[in-house]
Amino acid sequence: MEAQVHVGVQSTMPPQRGRVVRVDKDAEFTEYMAARQPSLLRTAYLLTGDRHTAEDLVQTALAKLYLSWDKVQQREHVDGYVRRILVNENNSLWRRPWKRRETNTSALPDIATHDAEGHDDELWECVQSLPRKQRAAVVLRYYEQLSEAETAAVLGVSVGTVKSQTSRAIATMRSRMQGDEDHAAQEGDR
Repeated sequence: MEAQVHVGVQSTMPPQRGRVVRVDKDAEFTEYMAARQPSLLRTAYLLTGDRHTAEDLVQTALAKLYLSWDKVQQREHVDGYVRRILVNENNSLWRRPWKRRETNTSALPDIATHDAEGHDDELWECVQSLPRKQRAAVVLRYYEQLSEAETAAVLGVSVGTVKSQTSRAIATMRSRMQGDEDHAAQEGDR
């Protein structure tokens, strides 16, 4: 008969090899996941623009993190590691054939919820219209408030690439936002 070991419960039998490590790993991972899941979900939502896809993305990222939890040597770098998984998984979503067959429609069956609290809807739409690499750079750089070097590490690109991607994204956003303001001003003059 095998003794079951639970978190916070002492077993009367001597621990079996590997069992205590598993309990510690599970407890540590569960604690990390509980603390960081809401933030990871917000980041995933900003990357994808869709709550359901963001939830799937976070679930996949946490599953991959769990599988390599023992390999993560420096626990203070776990967030960067998970962000890298999020970005890579988001990028690979668009490479899948079933995703390319998916089409967008202007009529949604449900009322959309806006998870990016406090952000201007126009700005959010503008961010969502950016190419995925530029969007990832903007989300990591300005929403997650990572440095250029940290963003480059998460994206697996050079610091110069981060600078050029964010610069292009900001220029595009300024242009589009200015174009919207000009269009609104012209409509108001009529």
